[in-house]
Amino acid sequence: MKIGIVGCAGRMGRMLIQEVLRTPGAALAGGTEPAGAAVGQDLGILVGATAAGVVVTSDTKALFAASDAVIDFTVPDATMRHAVIAGDTGKALIIGTTGLKENDQKLIELAAKRTVIVQSPNMSLGVNVLLALTEKLAATLGPDYDIDILEMHHRHKVDAPSGTALGLGEAAAKGRGVKLKDTARMVRDGQVGARPVGEIGFATLRGGDVIGDHTVIFAADGERIEITHKASSREIFARGAVRAAMWSKGKAPGRYSMRDVLGLG
Repeated sequence: MKIGIVGCAGRMGRMLIQEVLRTPGAALAGGTEPAGAAVGQDLGILVGATAAGVVVTSDTKALFAASDAVIDFTVPDATMRHAVIAGDTGKALIIGTTGLKENDQKLIELAAKRTVIVQSPNMSLGVNVLLALTEKLAATLGPDYDIDILEMHHRHKVDAPSGTALGLGEAAAKGRGVKLKDTARMVRDGQVGARPVGEIGFATLRGGDVIGDHTVIFAADGERIEITHKASSREIFARGAVRAAMWSKGKAPGRYSMRDVLGLG
């Protein structure tokens, strides 16, 4: 399985390179970066391993042509370009990018008509179990339980709430049979009044070097249920993304999630 990595010289990109190199049955097809110091370097040497025989380039179309699947943890504008290329070439695209807007998702849907797209707000196996549990609990507990989602990330994260927190909100809304956009409360500030029935609230914390903590709180009169996932290494995201790339082989065109990869969908 030939796997390419866009944005390969960043922190996440380097972890993805290392994960591909140690995964049985996977081969490193190459990696891309915008023109700069990393271009021309061997990807193995880039991560402190032995030479891999492929170098960093700035030619994204060539990377897709050489790959069976491409993993993308970049930024929304770049991911949109990659989705178009994936659709044109028929190569699988694994999307871990967060901060995507509604119009971005529509473009991804169009690409998924022509190729395999695996997209998840979080590639961690544990977080995807959390997503499944959140949906199940929301469906089981009913509207007597208020739902709030608390997330914390490092000080450098640029989007809020996190893509994972929004994914948990979507899971809770799906469990209740409602749309998140109709029930979400992203910010509480000032005299907001009593909490409406059915509201799904979000709280965002930023600080230090926190990789990613997420807690879903179900609070009712007399009791509270909290389910939490804490990431202590970004390797969990790389591991899940490479697993998704390996899973994509032979699948029909369509938009899939990590829950499909794990058999939880």
